[in-house]
Amino acid sequence: MSQPEQQRLEVLTQQILDEAKAQGATAAEAGSHVEEGYSTSVRMGELETIERHKDCGMGVTVYFGQRKGTSSTSDFSDAAVKAAVRAACDIARYTEEDPYAGLADPEQMATEFPDLELDQPWSVDVEQSVDLALACEQAALESDSRIINSDGGSVSSHRSLRVYGNSNGFLAGYGSSRHGLSCSVVAQQPGHSEMERDYWYSSSRDPEQLEAASEVGKRAAERTLARLGGRKGKTSQMPVLFDATISSGLIGHLMAAIRGGSLYRKASFLQDQLGELLFPEWVTIHEQPHLKRASASAPFDSDGVATRSQNFVTDGVLNSYVLDTYSARRLDMETTGNGGGVRNLRMSHGEQSQADLLREMGDGLLVTELMGQGINMVTGDYSRGASGFWIEGGEIAYPVEEITIASNLKEMFKQIVAVGSDTDLRGNVQTGSILIERMSIAGE
Repeated sequence: MSQPEQQRLEVLTQQILDEAKAQGATAAEAGSHVEEGYSTSVRMGELETIERHKDCGMGVTVYFGQRKGTSSTSDFSDAAVKAAVRAACDIARYTEEDPYAGLADPEQMATEFPDLELDQPWSVDVEQSVDLALACEQAALESDSRIINSDGGSVSSHRSLRVYGNSNGFLAGYGSSRHGLSCSVVAQQPGHSEMERDYWYSSSRDPEQLEAASEVGKRAAERTLARLGGRKGKTSQMPVLFDATISSGLIGHLMAAIRGGSLYRKASFLQDQLGELLFPEWVTIHEQPHLKRASASAPFDSDGVATRSQNFVTDGVLNSYVLDTYSARRLDMETTGNGGGVRNLRMSHGEQSQADLLREMGDGLLVTELMGQGINMVTGDYSRGASGFWIEGGEIAYPVEEITIASNLKEMFKQIVAVGSDTDLRGNVQTGSILIERMSIAGE
């Protein structure tokens, strides 16, 4: 997004803060944004949809002492700004006082704003994106005669600009982008009625980092074909290898359990576990919010607090919670600059590929898809539907489906045997395949 556009949003955000002060608020914070982009989709060689997206909005939170009110609008006119601030003030005047409410301390505000190169425009226009989506789907359909149908190929490109400011004198913003290609297809063995569906996608802020459209299509086809002939695995207690495409979910459960909101509500299985050994001693889980062009980089969090590189787990020990300003006050601690969540979380790993981990596992289960929400964040109990591949002698024996895997997250963390080098970089939580020593598998 352009510098003049950012300046326009900064002026708007400051206008909101000034209006809040004029209406009697003792403190205020505001944010404004603009977004634009497109998405196209095709199916069976025909164009299905072209969607253009353009959005804008602003929000304001005012404080009267420690009473809080919030309002938002998508209208940037002077009258709408005054009305939104008035609505927030009216709410604040009638709410109960919250002793923990308020802005982050001024000394915690970000003062340096490195160029993280988060806004990377894509020269592909809407018409060209249709050709890319068609090429993506065609590569999948032509890869094997058993690919009999398609849920389509799609291409998307979005850019946004956000500005945040508060009455402590903070005012800053930055642009960002997100581009992607995806494909989903259906396969069937000749002479069989059963069909399988799977997909693949590539996503990045930087279009130069996207996989080629043909590769996305071929990968979708390969994943779909591999599922043919699935059956139930054996009911047993065996090692389980979480594929890199889903293993980030395990670390996501950790982050949810050490998030301030879960802790002060006493709704976490990791209550009072700071300083405890949760993982094998070789495990480190590190946040890197200032990586250039990375999926979740940001110079400051949603409170305006400076983000920083930090370890949540060091040598297996939990040494930090995930705290924004409010939750930190509730816990009588300091914010970790994680308003809005963690950014570019990475887990330490070895040099083993997934094939190496399969050989180390010997007999067990490779999980490539999880279903259901069977996780109790208070007790850590874990039970989810799964599909993937049965492993015998370190090699894939056959695909499996309609099984359930179960354990407890604390036990699973302790029983991590290895993390592969096949790190999936597409998401915010980035890790390779994770090998768990033993889980309960319910199948035949």
